Amino acid sequence: MARTAITVVDLTPNTVVADPAGTAIDATNHHVFTPADPTEEYVIRVVNTFDGAKTATIKAGDNPPADAAGQGDLAVACGDGDPTASVKWVGPLTSARFIQNDGTVNIDVAASMTGFITVFRVPRSA
Repeated sequence: MARTAITVVDLTPNTVVADPAGTAIDATNHHVFTPADPTEEYVIRVVNTFDGAKTATIKAGDNPPADAAGQGDLAVACGDGDPTASVKWVGPLTSARFIQNDGTVNIDVAASMTGFITVFRVPRSA
């Protein structure tokens, strides 16, 4: 099964970015995004709308190219109901831990999880 692709939202220095809805969570196929530039940093927003706590997992990359892949996966616990518990911001993340050998980053979600995932690219230039 092919993973569901997440479109990366570029944050542009000194400009306003409208709040994107994100990609609907696909608990069957999970998710993938392709960093345009692996040297950039990325921030992920996970919104859990399921009526219960769920976990999204950013999968450790392949070594090589991810030199820090040995640190393992990064699990993001998302509560339910209260917006402060159900919305999580993760990052900035770098490719040193999470990039796969095909140049992608994989995100798995718990069974039955619903909601949205958004990936933001944080440019190094200001």
